[in-house]
Amino acid sequence: MAVLSKIRERSVFLIIIIALALFSFVLSGIFDSNSPLFNKNVSDIGEVNGETISREEFAQEVEFYRSRSNNKPDQMMEVNNAWNSVVRQKIYATQLEKSGVVVGEKDIWDALVAQIKMQRSPMFLNDIGMFDEEKLKEYIANLKESSEDDQQSKAAWINWINYEKNIKSSLEQNTYNSLISAGLGSTLKDGERDYKYQNTNVNLSYVYVPFSSIEESDIDVKDSDIENYIKSHKDNFTAEASRDIEFVNFEIVATEEDEAAIRSELTDLINDKEEYSTAAKSKVNITGFSNATDMADFFSTNDSDIPFDANFYTENKLPSALSKEIFSKNIGEVFGPYKEAGFYKISKVTNIKQMPDSVKASHILIPFIGTATADATVTQTEGEAKIVADSILTVLTKDKSKFEEIAKEMSIDKASGAKGGDLGWFVYSTMIPEFRDYAFENKIGDMGVVKSQFGFHIIKIDEQKNQQKNVQIATFVRKIDPSEKTENQVFEKAETFASNLAEGKNFKELAEENTYKVNPVLALKALDYNIPNLGSQRQIVRWLFEENTNENDIKRFETDKGYVVVKLDKKKNKGLSASGSNVRQIVLDEKKAAIIENRSNGNSLEDIAKENNTTVKSSLAVTNASPVLPGDGRMPKIIGVVTSLEENKLTKNIVGEKGVIFAIVTKINSPSDLDNYNANKKNLDRKLKSRNLQIYNAIKDNSDIVDNRASFY
Repeated sequence: MAVLSKIRERSVFLIIIIALALFSFVLSGIFDSNSPLFNKNVSDIGEVNGETISREEFAQEVEFYRSRSNNKPDQMMEVNNAWNSVVRQKIYATQLEKSGVVVGEKDIWDALVAQIKMQRSPMFLNDIGMFDEEKLKEYIANLKESSEDDQQSKAAWINWINYEKNIKSSLEQNTYNSLISAGLGSTLKDGERDYKYQNTNVNLSYVYVPFSSIEESDIDVKDSDIENYIKSHKDNFTAEASRDIEFVNFEIVATEEDEAAIRSELTDLINDKEEYSTAAKSKVNITGFSNATDMADFFSTNDSDIPFDANFYTENKLPSALSKEIFSKNIGEVFGPYKEAGFYKISKVTNIKQMPDSVKASHILIPFIGTATADATVTQTEGEAKIVADSILTVLTKDKSKFEEIAKEMSIDKASGAKGGDLGWFVYSTMIPEFRDYAFENKIGDMGVVKSQFGFHIIKIDEQKNQQKNVQIATFVRKIDPSEKTENQVFEKAETFASNLAEGKNFKELAEENTYKVNPVLALKALDYNIPNLGSQRQIVRWLFEENTNENDIKRFETDKGYVVVKLDKKKNKGLSASGSNVRQIVLDEKKAAIIENRSNGNSLEDIAKENNTTVKSSLAVTNASPVLPGDGRMPKIIGVVTSLEENKLTKNIVGEKGVIFAIVTKINSPSDLDNYNANKKNLDRKLKSRNLQIYNAIKDNSDIVDNRASFY
């Protein structure tokens, strides 16, 4: 009581302390480098040619892609798809605006109603089966009006908006591409030139000096040479910002001790036992798995990780771990515990029946309000539908011959109804449980009424095949999960490792001391989300690119499977980089080409051959279609030059991929003229018209795009 009294006396003081702490917490967020106070573009996802992409606009696009992926948990893939879509739309809109072309509402509507799926949808057909625009307009109006009713209606309206946006986007792209394609035609003269380029060949005398003939030790390639080459070829060496990391993964996995405890728990469930009941204030008998009769209740009460399966199985349909061991057991006999696919299980035969492996049946389906088959024309209640179904069964019991006639007239299942209700042959797993149980557990010729999610079925069993033994098996399941003790031990290991690193210990040395595996990962980009050997870990990538994260920083992260301790090894900022390319070799080859050029001063091939300690070679019918010099290999760069040379004129220093050539064309072999070059012209036209992707990439490369996604996702 004295303590409570002291607290009351100082309650105002405590409130002030708590308020200051909360205020400090709020301020820490405001003054963060990523705070809206210091980030003018925090509300914008990006920008295309000066037009902003707002968070609201982008979130709607992401939601659209999420709905299309059935809400699979892969956010960054949806973000990337949404980004590509928005950027494409804005780029084409900009180009069309510059061209003075506008895609209006009427263009979008005309394209919309021209869609085959619109024209053929039963929702938009009139009484004579023709497409009715007014029905489509009414449908859209209803979608909009009900968009605030619930989440499903809201999602339907968003999907429709995005569908219209996609129609507009496709129109814009096709319109712009058509404008470009219209200017990409060719002439008959172009066709003639292409024909001659492809079919002209030359006879050649030449001296080839490969770069490999010069020792690399004789050439000094300086760092400044490499830097100058990169600067003069900026487009080839512009690199995104990236991060190199190393990490140790602490995965939480069930131990042998955990497995033994789970196995023991299942063993303990098999037989009856006595337990003290607080409610009864005495010991009570707890029914075990072997004596339980209500299996669904037993599974629920004892928290099986997989619910009770009441289906029947033949031997070949049972899991391999069960088929031989349990199929021959009697009702009530138990098998297990046994381990299978990450679970411990106990199984018991609960029923045995002789059933066919396939059935041929017919049905008449009577719907009622709320069933899956009910449309706007269905107005009868469940009770009314049951009366109808029972009445039909009464009629058919007296005269089975009327089944086909009634099925055609009254069944809501039009596909089978057109065939007199005939469903054909089906196996046990095909039908919904209510229908299946009746068809497989009764005899040929039997008829009955069964209720399902689709309505009331009047079922007639026409034929059955292969009567055989089927068993119903109750399989109680426990997933092999790590215990709380194991989880705590793994957490302690990860936390201790991270703490020791924070005190300055070497990452690799400490990992080696503890026999932990170090995983290096190079060149992670700001928008990456998958990390090799870890999977989707966007939280880690975001941390790596935060302004206050520096090289050698360490952080522990929680993952779906445990913990990971990450070290940032290297920060690489956006700029020029030779990473991943052999610039030194390029510069080396340029220097070798210069050496060959400087020492090759002769005025004939023979003199040049002597200066380079090699011989004069010859080749016949050299062509661009097959750019190969026998004995020296494939040389498209060099062949492209020599096939355009004049006859009998020495051309020096033609630099190729792997060396330098000195050549004289001794004869040009031109193809015979054609009467008409229209086929060649058409071939060129086809190539030009198929470059829509190149058109987009070209205008995208020349667009001003600002990407702020990494700040939000």
